Amino acid sequence: MTTAAGRPVRLDDAELLGIEELRDLQLRRLQWTLKHAYENVPIYRRKFDEARVHPEDCRSLEDLTRFPYTTKHDLRETYPFGMFAVPRTQLRRIHASSGTTGKPTVVGYTEADVDTWAEVVARSIRAAGGDPGQLVHVSYGYGLFTGGLGAHYGAERLGCTVVPASGGMTARQVQLITDFRPGIIMVTPSYMLTLLDEFERQGIDPRASSLEVGIFGAEPWTEEMRTEIEARAGIDAVDIYGLSEVIGPGVAQECVATKDGLHIWEDHFYPEVIDPFEGRALPEGEHGELLFTSLTKQAMPVIRYRTRDLTRLLPGTARPAMRRMEKVTGRSDDMIILRGVNVFPTQVEELLLRTDGLAPHFQLVLSTRNRSDHMTVRVEARPGCPSERRGDAATELASLIKEHVGVTAEVDVVDPETLERSLGKVRRIVDERAS
Repeated sequence: MTTAAGRPVRLDDAELLGIEELRDLQLRRLQWTLKHAYENVPIYRRKFDEARVHPEDCRSLEDLTRFPYTTKHDLRETYPFGMFAVPRTQLRRIHASSGTTGKPTVVGYTEADVDTWAEVVARSIRAAGGDPGQLVHVSYGYGLFTGGLGAHYGAERLGCTVVPASGGMTARQVQLITDFRPGIIMVTPSYMLTLLDEFERQGIDPRASSLEVGIFGAEPWTEEMRTEIEARAGIDAVDIYGLSEVIGPGVAQECVATKDGLHIWEDHFYPEVIDPFEGRALPEGEHGELLFTSLTKQAMPVIRYRTRDLTRLLPGTARPAMRRMEKVTGRSDDMIILRGVNVFPTQVEELLLRTDGLAPHFQLVLSTRNRSDHMTVRVEARPGCPSERRGDAATELASLIKEHVGVTAEVDVVDPETLERSLGKVRRIVDERAS
């Protein structure tokens, strides 16, 4: 096993476990987690009792399906600290979501949790091709969002030098990358495209930069976007997965050697996939909604947490005992039902990347016209795209959406750098329909 630069990778003990050894470890840790949650978190005690299930009923990993789900509603119902299984004085960190759709979801970490988090992110960076001593440019947002500090602590744990750039000040970030010469960048894929645009605006070829690896997460992105980023930046683009409710970034990581999906660090996080509408468990290989149960978290254990992310589980490759999750194709709560057709933003992204003259910066604007739902794809033109090309590009994209997605959409091509840039997760859907 080697890094992107051909250097040997030194795996840790958990990555070298056989499947049976890993399953035994998972069961012991799962039994501890269920007991810890039941004894210390009132909402789990109530939910378990209502389901007539007790931690002692878990005698095998398959028994986990008997236990109730955890949802974002549970976290909001217990706001701010009701999900914590330890006294507040034992917390060393608190993070929270933005709360744009209601109360923020609050998560907490003990000292051991912060240590585990740093370890799984360090493992992720190493799997992506990183080495101790490398310079890592972190453009995830810092603060309550888990991305920046999660990446930061993990890179330091691996032995890297961190440039905590955070988001924004794009021109300055290009200057820092040019002057400091980092080998790795950690950032959302949409903001990476913004950085590439800025390189080119300044007349700098991004392929001539020092960057070798980009570790991209916090939002769904397509293989087409990977192809574009790798071609424009001259780097290996790999996926990292995580969410605050489970721990933050570092739940799963794509290995640079294979680029065939994200290996889940199953010694800490146990995955399941269910039918998002019926709730029934799905076998390995079938697409559905991803669930996670934490196995080692002290401050805030989560049991069968419904992520709303859509993917499927596959056998391990680069890390044989640890299953892979396919790149997330979308979220069940981001699915648009437009005149009876299911539409995901990633479907539109894939098509606009095939359309000459259009940049992968877009929003789906939903409105009501003549008492019927209407969708407008508001998309930026690429810098240098002539105005006469924009109309043809809009027609081409509308035709592709009709052919491949099955809905009629209006396409509005706007000037470059017109749409709002996100420092964390990009806002793809703007719903202007009357509620």
